[in-house]
Amino acid sequence: MTRPKSSFVRVLICLVGVVVTGGVLTALAADSSKKNYLLDWPQWRGPNRDDLSTDTGLLREWPTDGPKLLWKASGLGTGFSSISIAGDRIYTMGERGEDQLVFALSRQDGKELWATVIGPKWKDANYSGPRCTPTVDGNLLYAVGTSGDLICLETATGKTVWKKNFEKDFGGKMMSGWGFSESPLVDGDKLLCTPGAQNAMVAALNKKTGAKIWATEVPSNDAEGKPFLGEGGKDGAAYSSIVNSNSGGVKQYITLVGRGVISVDAKNGKLLWHYNRITNPTAVIPTAIVNGDYVFASSGYKEGGTALLKIARKGTKFEAEEVYYHPGKEMQNHHGGMVMLGDYIFLGHGHNKGIPMCVEWKTGKIVWQVEGRPVGSGSAAVTYADGHMYFRYQDATMALIEASPDGYKLKGTFKIPDSEKPSWPHPVVLGGKLYLREQDALLCYDIKS
Repeated sequence: MTRPKSSFVRVLICLVGVVVTGGVLTALAADSSKKNYLLDWPQWRGPNRDDLSTDTGLLREWPTDGPKLLWKASGLGTGFSSISIAGDRIYTMGERGEDQLVFALSRQDGKELWATVIGPKWKDANYSGPRCTPTVDGNLLYAVGTSGDLICLETATGKTVWKKNFEKDFGGKMMSGWGFSESPLVDGDKLLCTPGAQNAMVAALNKKTGAKIWATEVPSNDAEGKPFLGEGGKDGAAYSSIVNSNSGGVKQYITLVGRGVISVDAKNGKLLWHYNRITNPTAVIPTAIVNGDYVFASSGYKEGGTALLKIARKGTKFEAEEVYYHPGKEMQNHHGGMVMLGDYIFLGHGHNKGIPMCVEWKTGKIVWQVEGRPVGSGSAAVTYADGHMYFRYQDATMALIEASPDGYKLKGTFKIPDSEKPSWPHPVVLGGKLYLREQDALLCYDIKS
């Protein structure tokens, strides 16, 4: 029997479709074999410094013993650095022997590709090791050591391109004694960092040469002889990292220093505005969240707290108007970070507590918080992916919590193995994998559904 012509055409179209689809799949496979990864996490808190992963198709609940461990890399030394990921490589820092180093690892299995010394071992044995997450920009990488060593390296080889020191080159200082901890920011041709000096609170450097473009000057005292940035906190840099903002239609850089939140003009480094109330004299740590003309900032310890600021432009001047303020006992983030998701912010509340909390960021209303002790103890480092918050507690407990204003819903927990010191590095979720730096090791878990 002769097949109808229309059926023949349909079959022919299907065959062509199979060939074309097969060709596309073959091309994708070829790209994959070349490690041409489509997703990167090139710096602290991800591409936009907001700890929002675009991953989907992840586990909605964890098995009782946690997700499957794919591989474990060892020999990275002590420290509290998280990781950055670009292409087929992972970058982190650690303290091995008498040196602090930057490491490049294979994204496939964690194998060490190169290691470059950035500076000396940190003097405090209880909190030894670097805290910076390396920043990757094309074929260059930037990192800060605990002693204030700022280095630029080639990503391919680990070869040093240029190097500065916050104290020696800028007269920099920290507000307290746990060492420099920021993760530098690349913006266009500039590298932004926070030496913490009165004549170089923030500095912009040529990212290719390290040459100074500008530095932010902050007077020590005001007309009444009081600290210019406010009486709370201490002079010097803090433990936070810089973020971009376009508040009031002007490009600016916002960060937390020892005296609170500050913003500087991206063109010349001029101080635009500052806010002192949420600081403390021990350690100001969380990275600020920027949304349009609003800035959400927090710090821990006894004097810390949380505030939402609206940045108002009045002629050529700026003011940080306080929308609301919560004292520390009501709302504060120690050092685990905060994530804004739509109308809500999720964070671990409390100094050394990490109590899961959901906040309506525009009003400051606490939508929900866990009553009593959470599933882990100590401060909680957080990140977001596919409808869930990943809470990593100081006692090495990982928790999966639904990111919903409808209430606290725990979706699984597991213990990170072989934890010895405070389990602080921020988790990273990328490409269906959960990465956890744990002192000498980096662990990679499969969390695809």
